[in-house]
Amino acid sequence: MQNKEKQEISVIGRLICIESLLLLMGIASLVSGIVTGEAIQLFWGGLIVLGSIVLHFVRKKDWKKHWEEQEAYRQVYEKKAREEKEKNGKGKS
Repeated sequence: MQNKEKQEISVIGRLICIESLLLLMGIASLVSGIVTGEAIQLFWGGLIVLGSIVLHFVRKKDWKKHWEEQEAYRQVYEKKAREEKEKNGKGKS
């Protein structure tokens, strides 16, 4: 019973999420700009729609995996730098 309630809340939460509201605001601004003929509303509406699409793809990306990969790259780089420093240090002695 409680699990079903959580699923319903999740579905409602997805329908009324910030990204959806931003997209609707952008579309409303675009429509308003077309109806009134004001270029600034078209500009802001287009910018909002584009921003909400970019936000969707950014949130979709697996950031935990991304930062784990970056940490692995950093560790490899630091290891190579230490080895190079040791190599250069022994060569001078």
